[in-house]
Amino acid sequence: MSEIAQIDEGFYSRQLYVLGHEAMQRMGTADVLIAGMRGLGVEIAKNVILSGVKSVTVQDDGCTTWTDLSSQFFLKESNLGENRATCSLQQLSALNPLVRVSAHTAPLVDDLLLQYQVVVLTDSSLDDQRRFGELCHSHGIKFIVADTKGLCGQLFCDFGEEFEVLDQNGEIPSSAMIESISKDNPGVVVCTYDQKPGFSDGTKVSFSEVQGMTELNNIDPVEITVRSPYSFSIGDTSAFSEYELGGVVTEVKQPCTLSFKPLGEALLDHELLKMNDYGKVARHKTLHLAFQALHSFVKKEQRLPHIRSQSDADALLATVKELNRVTQLEKLDEVAVRNLSFTAQGDLAPINAFIGSLAAQEVIKACSRKFMPLRQWFYFDALECLPQGEDQLAECSFSAKGTRYDGQIAVFGSAFQEKLERQKYFLVGAGAIGCELLKNFALIGLGAGEEGQIIVTDMDFIERSNLNRQFLFRFQDIGKPKSEVAARAVREMNPQMKITAHQNRLDPDSEGVYGYDFFMSLNGVAAALDNVEARVFLDGRCVQHQKPLLEGGTLGTKGHTLVVVPHLTESYGPAKPSSNNAIPLCTLKSFPHSISHTLQWARVQFDGLFKQTPENVNHFLRDAGFVERTLGHGDAEALEVLGGVWGSLKDMKTGGQRPTSWEDCVSWARCKWETLYNNEIRQLLHCFPPKQLTPTGLPFWSGSKRCPHPLTFDPNNTTHMEYVVAAANLYGHIYGIKGTRDGSSIRKILEKVNVPSFTPSSSVKIHLTEQEMQEDKEKESDDTENAQLEELKGELASPSLKSSAMQMYPIDFEKDDDSNFHMDYIVAASNLRAENYNIPAADRHLSKRIAGRIIPAIATTTAAVAGLMCLELYKLVMGHQNISSYRTAYMNLAVQYFVLAKPSPPQQFQVAGEKYTLWDGFLVEGRRSDQQEMTLGDLLQYIKEKYSLNICSLFYGTAILYYGQEERLQQSVSDVVRMVTKADIPPHKKMLELIPSFAEDEDCESVPPIRYMLF
Repeated sequence: MSEIAQIDEGFYSRQLYVLGHEAMQRMGTADVLIAGMRGLGVEIAKNVILSGVKSVTVQDDGCTTWTDLSSQFFLKESNLGENRATCSLQQLSALNPLVRVSAHTAPLVDDLLLQYQVVVLTDSSLDDQRRFGELCHSHGIKFIVADTKGLCGQLFCDFGEEFEVLDQNGEIPSSAMIESISKDNPGVVVCTYDQKPGFSDGTKVSFSEVQGMTELNNIDPVEITVRSPYSFSIGDTSAFSEYELGGVVTEVKQPCTLSFKPLGEALLDHELLKMNDYGKVARHKTLHLAFQALHSFVKKEQRLPHIRSQSDADALLATVKELNRVTQLEKLDEVAVRNLSFTAQGDLAPINAFIGSLAAQEVIKACSRKFMPLRQWFYFDALECLPQGEDQLAECSFSAKGTRYDGQIAVFGSAFQEKLERQKYFLVGAGAIGCELLKNFALIGLGAGEEGQIIVTDMDFIERSNLNRQFLFRFQDIGKPKSEVAARAVREMNPQMKITAHQNRLDPDSEGVYGYDFFMSLNGVAAALDNVEARVFLDGRCVQHQKPLLEGGTLGTKGHTLVVVPHLTESYGPAKPSSNNAIPLCTLKSFPHSISHTLQWARVQFDGLFKQTPENVNHFLRDAGFVERTLGHGDAEALEVLGGVWGSLKDMKTGGQRPTSWEDCVSWARCKWETLYNNEIRQLLHCFPPKQLTPTGLPFWSGSKRCPHPLTFDPNNTTHMEYVVAAANLYGHIYGIKGTRDGSSIRKILEKVNVPSFTPSSSVKIHLTEQEMQEDKEKESDDTENAQLEELKGELASPSLKSSAMQMYPIDFEKDDDSNFHMDYIVAASNLRAENYNIPAADRHLSKRIAGRIIPAIATTTAAVAGLMCLELYKLVMGHQNISSYRTAYMNLAVQYFVLAKPSPPQQFQVAGEKYTLWDGFLVEGRRSDQQEMTLGDLLQYIKEKYSLNICSLFYGTAILYYGQEERLQQSVSDVVRMVTKADIPPHKKMLELIPSFAEDEDCESVPPIRYMLF
């Protein structure tokens, strides 16, 4: 596996940020057996193969049936009657060529299981689970059981008598800067107040860089007791030296050893049940007995309970009650037992996706020894998907039809299946979650009827790093549009799918495609997006057009789902403030104290030098109004932008920065190195000397302020040379000059470079806070700045400058191409600055994640989220109007954390005593019966008469349509909109959303919009 991590980081890149190299290497030694290749088994196999174990053997001695097609996405109608494992082998193998996949078509025997480190049973009897579970437990083989029946699922783990977990949660170890340490028993450590360390009681920590009380730097990790969000005690420090300043405290993760019971013993221990929906505690405990009773029923009758059979349900319930004489649960959920019996023949793709993803994650834990395993039982149900408040439907409507949807018809009936097929849904995003949703859509038949339709849009193209979790794509698809390839793949899964692929970004510019008519034709929308801005925009469109929205997202092993139901739940809503606070500019510029600060600084340097300045030069050359427009942004910004443009256009011989040769590029890079890592640091230390005190007598360089030191350039230092090579090549690129990686030739050029001398200045001001920076920015410019700006305006106005200038070639940062010098520059630039401030350097892998703003991702979380979203889709199509039927979900598969709860209702607000929610609005048909459009006065009168509200002002976006202007009352509403916006109303715009203010409640923060129809 170490080979895989080195050779094909492109394939595993997002997963590596979740698991890390060492865990991936451990996975690469594991051979896994997955028994059963129905829908649940293939879901587990898919995710395990994508994760990168050494080998996977899929076992099944059964043949494909119609019911299998409801959730087994690698089987086709042409496979009916053929072995499931054999039919799935080719497509499973194509998922990840780095994993050896084989099929076993004979029944399970002891000798077969003993060849594997992990064994997973699906579609198995309780007798087999007990027997093989004992065998695995006694031989140290990790044993997992997964099962689904209808809308219910079960998961069990046994990792043996002693299983060591090396990293319980997978989180980056917390660290904090130290403000003070008391010399006491116990000693109290106070951290700086710029960030909470997030430690908890019992955490072990280590110390480094402590000055004064240096004994702490050399001791073994110590256990802490939290005293406040910013302080903790560490034991006796009274015999240590006096603390002076500085220091970093870092969490030290500790391994733990777990012991598991074999399945036979664990069946009797209800304390081993992991809760996930605390509104269903009694149900989950009942399901533990009900699954055992179901095994007894099948063993006795040689079949599952008949669909909707009351007598079979009575028999199953009687067995559960018999089992409960031993268990003695306080409360049995008898309705859940009956529903399990009614639907046990069902096979549903969303349930298999969810339970299968959890089971695959447990396989990853077993192989990698990373993350906390399930201990030991997990039950899940979505019985709230079933029809509510209705009599039981006739048994015949649930009987098999000899179609690919038989497994779903067994749960919901044929009428619901027809309704699913009539749906018209819009999917935004065909990435990781989008691929999983499309798979589920194909399996459940969403939009697969004559009246149905799926429209998917995604403007991205397939990259190598997508293949590890976007399982509809293969290596030969790299470079192709995601939406088109995904649509083609699901048509192969279900030839009845009616799916249209678009490559449009969803934003205001695409409203001509996704306008009023488009949204009103939909039954619902699903969001598979990777950024908040797009989610907020789509949510607003759904609220405006009163359409339900399914939304989900992932971050490594963490995931969430949200269902938005018109008039029943709150919406996704406006963008929330980020929990990751932006790094203050003064910290980036002068006072970094973590590698994330230096990486962000390096990224800012990259964008400023190689993207923004070249773009500004090109704007200047093409746009005659560029200079005047830039001057309107304020003198400080104008001086920086215009100075950069002038310097980039003038060559080095005439006082500018434009190179004319490769030698000039190397010279520029060497001088830039001197400026950034020597001169600017010397200037900073001139302003704030190492021993400087604050006005209160405390050391200035303490707490989160690390005292820097300048660097001296050394051509034999690898990092120094890496900076020069990358910077020179990037600089040459923006001017169209070809460079080289040849270090020896670059060293020869460096020998001739004249590096200007530098003397620190006492007139330079360095900002200590954001407030200082903002105040200086808002001050009127001084005479020097004015003179500099006038000189620049004169220089840039010269006709000869433009006539002799050439366009530049801006660089967009691309993290995944190792040949383009982008990450070379970021890593070197960041680590040099880290060296300035004595911050530990970061390797390329971590640097790429932080600077590239990479979102860690793994296939298991993605599939689990999509499964939960599709369970909510069932409820939407079913038409549930009880908010308690729906679920929002938050989960972390690393630690088996699940919170499923009903969504929040929409907040109410009052206008003139009447209650409204975000779903309410005043619908106005702008065309009267004589086809003449309403005047603005007509609109005001209509609202007054119908709603007893007097409009005192009216807005369209930020434009004021009415604020007492009497002359506008006789104009049509659309004419007023055209006049104030100075633009035509696009033909696709069928509805204008107008925001009123009412005299009856003028200070109301929220008001229902006026939805003004133009047709």
